[in-house]
Amino acid sequence: MLRAAFAAIAERHLEATDPPLLGLWALRGVEAIDATLSSARRGPALVLGFSETLAADRLAGTTPASVADAVAALLNEAERQSPALRRAGRQAVLQAVFEEIFNHLDPYSRYTTPDETRQGRERRLGITDLGIVLSPGARRSVAVTQVVPDTAAARAGLRPGDRILEADGIALSGANLPEALDVLEGPAGSSIVLKVQRGRQHLTLVMTRNPAPSVSVSSEVRDGILWLRVPFFAAATPSQLNNAIARAPAAAAPLGVVLDLRGNRGGLLQQAVQVTDSFLPPGMVIATTEGRHPDSRRRLIAGEPDLAAGRRVIVLVDGRTASAAEVVAAAIGDLGRGLVIGSTTLGKGLIQILVPLPGGGELALSWSRILAPRGWPLQMLGVLPTLCTSLGAEETARGLATLGTVENPMAIPLARARAARTPVPASEIAALRNACPPAEGRDADLATARAVLERPELYEAALGG
Repeated sequence: MLRAAFAAIAERHLEATDPPLLGLWALRGVEAIDATLSSARRGPALVLGFSETLAADRLAGTTPASVADAVAALLNEAERQSPALRRAGRQAVLQAVFEEIFNHLDPYSRYTTPDETRQGRERRLGITDLGIVLSPGARRSVAVTQVVPDTAAARAGLRPGDRILEADGIALSGANLPEALDVLEGPAGSSIVLKVQRGRQHLTLVMTRNPAPSVSVSSEVRDGILWLRVPFFAAATPSQLNNAIARAPAAAAPLGVVLDLRGNRGGLLQQAVQVTDSFLPPGMVIATTEGRHPDSRRRLIAGEPDLAAGRRVIVLVDGRTASAAEVVAAAIGDLGRGLVIGSTTLGKGLIQILVPLPGGGELALSWSRILAPRGWPLQMLGVLPTLCTSLGAEETARGLATLGTVENPMAIPLARARAARTPVPASEIAALRNACPPAEGRDADLATARAVLERPELYEAALGG
């Protein structure tokens, strides 16, 4: 298994890494389980110490296979000498190994055990879900950010803003959201008991898991505007979005379209491409991806007609807008197809490839980065809005009054962001993001979008700027 994993990392990960260094990181991972273990690299050998004495050393070589063999031999020796490792078990050791490796590589690559892989595959297939979108909340809580209508969560009375404290007696932590999601998942038809905090109230809610919710787009024509809310991406999102646009022709919503992606944590890249395609003419570049492996490099091109038929478009984003949702916002803004309003987004612009491992586990490897149409990276930087709403009402009004002019507060930061190229210095990322700090969406976003669409000359000036 280590041979397959090390080979995949060496061949496909976004960053090239010396295989012996992977081996050293792997050995250091088990020090988190047994602090009496120590590891080092001495010339061509990897060395493992136990209780301050030499336990074993192995020539590592320079190839992924030889390093993996050396690490496996040293881990076996460590397991033989360490009661703590034996108590933890083989899967815990492997998790510690890969956690340390990926701590040095990127925040999104990960290893999953065979059981976690099976459960994750079920989630990707959409077998079960409670109908809620979660995010880390205050004090490491698990906060409910969206409740999908007509789902188990909606019927049980769960509300946005609720904090889930426990699920079936297991305490949940926002510091490890994937683990919280694992606890919440289960077979369709099974029940789960949640302990929930709502303000000062503590509630106990019982709900029965249903098949994954299929409604990911809500739409409404109001004040001459087609409001499209997309809180999450799913397989059916592109078709639902297209149907919503088709049901509201230009005559019904003459002022334009607002695509609300606030709180949308993303989904598959192909879903983002299909959603963006609904607003672009054929042939336009939605995004490109780049990485070391030849198969990781792609140009994603719009291929379908603009279903919005050239109508004015505003995309609403906030600090929780991430991943595939950022691809949509970046493309529409970069290509001048619409305006982005809100705050700077999360900045998740790496794509993971799933690598099955012998024994049933799996690696999710970050193997490419996403570039917006103008060539700047989404990773860490995020999408900067044309009109910022996260600095308060006064600054929002100032931005609205100066849209499309050099006096606009976002004009220079936005130009700098679009000119950025990988690698972007951390100081530059911080400066650009501070121009419009990430924040949770607010009602003022909707009012600001309406104010822009009600003044077509302002919208056109902003696009020109």
